Amino acid sequence: MSDTATLPTPEAGTESQPLLSADIQVIQSILPHRYPFLLVDRVIDIDGTTSAVGIKNVSMNEPHFQGHFPGMPIMPGVTIVEAMAQTATVMVGAALGLTDNSIMVYFMGIDACKFRRKVIPGDQLRMKVTTLRGKPGAKVWRFRGEATVDGELACECEFTAMTEQRTA
Repeated sequence: MSDTATLPTPEAGTESQPLLSADIQVIQSILPHRYPFLLVDRVIDIDGTTSAVGIKNVSMNEPHFQGHFPGMPIMPGVTIVEAMAQTATVMVGAALGLTDNSIMVYFMGIDACKFRRKVIPGDQLRMKVTTLRGKPGAKVWRFRGEATVDGELACECEFTAMTEQRTA
């Protein structure tokens, strides 16, 4: 399997392999978010619903940098936390084969959130998410997230989310 995963396409009589990574096409098949609020570019090292690493390439072209802050662009902390949550959603969606935009995920709580360093244009944000509670079929999940830049901790938190099946 290449390191760029695509949607599984099982042939008759075979089972698809679980996704180990997700490129932007897979991410968009799981998440309903689009520009300017799609905040993860790739998800790698997917270990079922246990853990994954999201990658966000921070660009000066992002709209929040126009006002946060003029002359000193810093990625807002809330968008870092949202990027970790999107990584967790992609991990769960990829592990459970939910690549048909059939699931919505909503924050229920954000706890023990700490910001340790600025994230600025040109940085690559790596977001490691780990499931603390949740399993296939569960509506409520809890995760721990750590976002780093060049190995230095930028943000850490725990967050709880609720899943809901989308109706057409």
